[in-house]
Amino acid sequence: MASSDADQGLIADLVAANHILCDQGVVDGFGHISARHDKHTDRFLLARNLAPALVTADDILTFDLTGHTLGGDTRPLYLERFIHSEIYRARPDVMAVVHSHSPAIIPFGVVKDVPLRPVFHMAGFLGASGASTPIFEIRAIDAESDLLIRDARLGAALAGALGQNPLVLMRGHGATAVGRNVPQAVYRAIYAEINARLQAAAMHLGAVTFLNDAEARNFTAGIDSQIDRAWNFWKMRVAG
Repeated sequence: MASSDADQGLIADLVAANHILCDQGVVDGFGHISARHDKHTDRFLLARNLAPALVTADDILTFDLTGHTLGGDTRPLYLERFIHSEIYRARPDVMAVVHSHSPAIIPFGVVKDVPLRPVFHMAGFLGASGASTPIFEIRAIDAESDLLIRDARLGAALAGALGQNPLVLMRGHGATAVGRNVPQAVYRAIYAEINARLQAAAMHLGAVTFLNDAEARNFTAGIDSQIDRAWNFWKMRVAG
């Protein structure tokens, strides 16, 4: 297996993450999650072109930061692997990347005047009260694209839109979340989707009170030490 020199626990977590994201409704037959290689910072692990719920350890491949596989594996690859390669290139702090077509998030990427902002504590990572989640507009790079991140140029532009944020929306497409490990990236992808649902519901009721700077910052600092509680629960749900 091309990823045989990676930590087997990391590979197992990556497989579990694929299944968890499907179980939680963040991905379906499409979407993907990767992890930076634990021994080579210029490599990452990502499944072959496969629905997330079907991924096993044997499907995990090793890629370099140009988006090419290592080890001679010739199985079909995700078209949008450049999302991962270019974010890892731009953000040395990122150790895991989730790309999804998270349904509740998509409206916030197409309505410019309604930014995605944290309405409850679990999504404090989205930022302070005056902040909004960035939106990647692919038309600024390619006015005739099919919205997919098919090459390094588009991947680099997406990474630029992400900046130092934990999440970037992709207009008419979905979202990409990052984390300092696989559980954190999964947590962010799941709770961004939940926050989008809650924010949309709250806006139907009236004016929304968003988290303020201190609330977003303080809860996020605390929850990072508690993510394993959710992670272990999610793994239990997909075990077997």
